[in-house]
Amino acid sequence: MASVVPLQQFDTKSHAYIQMYKQAKALEGTFLNTLTKEMFSSIKTDANSFGGGSAEETWRGMQAEQMADAMAQSGGIGLADQLMPTLMQLQEAGKTN
Repeated sequence: MASVVPLQQFDTKSHAYIQMYKQAKALEGTFLNTLTKEMFSSIKTDANSFGGGSAEETWRGMQAEQMADAMAQSGGIGLADQLMPTLMQLQEAGKTN
């Protein structure tokens, strides 16, 4: 979907942009991690399904982290790309004050 409001063009090769993009991707990864942990917490883990226990809880947490990391590294859900124009505008506004 095209943006209705024209976005300001930023130098995507600049150090500031690259650093900001890394932070936006880290935020997206954190969001995806929280999302996958919540998803896994809703799965039934009694003895009749997967066995349950503390080892399984640990495994699920690690699996959620790995899935979230894989999703973020594969392009994620586009959250970082959506945040970038706003983050860069906020950074530019901070320089003028």
